[in-house]
Amino acid sequence: MTLERLSPGPRMSQAVCIGNIAFLAGQVPDDLGADITEQTRQVLSKMDKVVEELGATKADIASVQVWLADMSDFQGMNAVWDEWVDRVAPPARATGGVALARPGMRVEMIAVVALGATG
Repeated sequence: MTLERLSPGPRMSQAVCIGNIAFLAGQVPDDLGADITEQTRQVLSKMDKVVEELGATKADIASVQVWLADMSDFQGMNAVWDEWVDRVAPPARATGGVALARPGMRVEMIAVVALGATG
């Protein structure tokens, strides 16, 4: 089976597809000075763009890992997530607290997408 890479770079690809499964790279916010709600919006917007570029929709997202630098941001992240998530086809999700790569980064999300699952 051949691996297909979306936007490969010297360090990583935005997604790697194996058959009809796409593994997205961690999506991170651009504004590291923003609060958790704005950073979450930025991350979800980036995830939407990668999913769309793969020819999929939000309903095709099978699972999401949410990493928070501070678990006290859980409520703020969830407030934005709840506005964004497909209520009919929500993905499986796990959330954990971790030390993220850059100072000011409050959230990172990683998704697995089923390509060709809907539409």
